[in-house]
Amino acid sequence: MKELILVIAKALVDHPEDVSVKERDDDRGIVYELSVHAEDVGKIIGKQGRIAKAMRTVVTSAAVKSEKRVIVDIIS
Repeated sequence: MKELILVIAKALVDHPEDVSVKERDDDRGIVYELSVHAEDVGKIIGKQGRIAKAMRTVVTSAAVKSEKRVIVDIIS
Protein backbone atom coordinates (compact mmCIF):
# COMPACT_ATOMS: atom_id res chain seq x y z
CA MET A 1 0.00 0.00 0.00
CA LYS A 2 2.85 2.34 0.87
CA GLU A 3 4.40 1.80 -2.56
CA LEU A 4 1.10 2.58 -4.28
CA ILE A 5 0.85 5.93 -2.49
CA LEU A 6 4.47 6.74 -3.36
CA VAL A 7 4.01 5.97 -7.06
CA ILE A 8 0.86 8.09 -7.33
CA ALA A 9 2.32 11.02 -5.38
CA LYS A 10 5.66 11.07 -7.21
CA ALA A 11 3.85 11.22 -10.55
CA LEU A 12 1.95 14.34 -9.49
CA VAL A 13 4.63 16.55 -7.92
CA ASP A 14 7.54 18.69 -9.14
CA HIS A 15 9.85 17.52 -6.32
CA PRO A 16 9.52 13.69 -6.26
CA GLU A 17 12.66 13.35 -4.11
CA ASP A 18 10.81 15.03 -1.21
CA VAL A 19 7.88 12.58 -1.18
CA SER A 20 7.75 10.24 1.79
CA VAL A 21 5.13 8.00 3.37
CA LYS A 22 5.04 6.88 6.99
CA GLU A 23 2.83 4.04 8.13
CA ARG A 24 1.41 3.73 11.64
CA ASP A 25 -1.32 1.80 13.36
CA ASP A 26 -3.99 3.86 15.05
CA ASP A 27 -7.27 3.14 16.79
CA ARG A 28 -8.93 4.27 13.53
CA GLY A 29 -6.98 1.74 11.41
CA ILE A 30 -3.78 1.95 9.38
CA VAL A 31 -2.78 5.57 8.83
CA TYR A 32 -0.45 6.55 5.99
CA GLU A 33 1.07 10.01 6.40
CA LEU A 34 2.02 11.45 3.02
CA SER A 35 4.61 14.21 3.23
CA VAL A 36 5.52 16.35 0.21
CA HIS A 37 7.47 19.53 -0.54
CA ALA A 38 5.63 22.70 0.53
CA GLU A 39 5.26 23.84 -3.09
CA ASP A 40 3.60 20.54 -4.08
CA VAL A 41 0.83 20.41 -1.48
CA GLY A 42 -1.65 22.05 -3.83
CA LYS A 43 -0.89 19.54 -6.57
CA ILE A 44 -1.56 16.63 -4.22
CA ILE A 45 -4.80 18.11 -2.90
CA GLY A 46 -6.10 19.43 -6.23
CA LYS A 47 -8.99 21.76 -6.87
CA GLN A 48 -11.61 21.31 -4.16
CA GLY A 49 -9.70 18.23 -2.96
CA ARG A 50 -10.49 16.11 -6.00
CA ILE A 51 -7.03 14.58 -6.43
CA ALA A 52 -6.72 13.80 -2.71
CA LYS A 53 -10.17 12.23 -2.71
CA ALA A 54 -9.33 10.13 -5.79
CA MET A 55 -6.06 8.97 -4.21
CA ARG A 56 -7.88 7.99 -1.01
CA THR A 57 -10.48 6.09 -3.06
CA VAL A 58 -7.81 4.11 -4.93
CA VAL A 59 -5.95 3.25 -1.70
CA THR A 60 -9.16 2.28 0.09
CA SER A 61 -10.18 0.05 -2.81
CA ALA A 62 -6.78 -1.64 -2.85
CA ALA A 63 -7.03 -2.28 0.90
CA VAL A 64 -10.31 -4.17 0.74
CA LYS A 65 -8.54 -7.52 0.94
CA SER A 66 -6.75 -6.59 4.16
CA GLU A 67 -10.11 -5.95 5.89
CA LYS A 68 -8.64 -2.99 7.77
CA ARG A 69 -9.57 0.64 7.46
CA VAL A 70 -6.93 2.68 5.63
CA ILE A 71 -6.55 6.44 6.07
CA VAL A 72 -4.31 8.74 4.01
CA ASP A 73 -3.27 11.99 5.72
CA ILE A 74 -1.48 14.67 3.73
CA ILE A 75 1.20 16.57 5.63
CA SER A 76 3.08 19.54 4.24
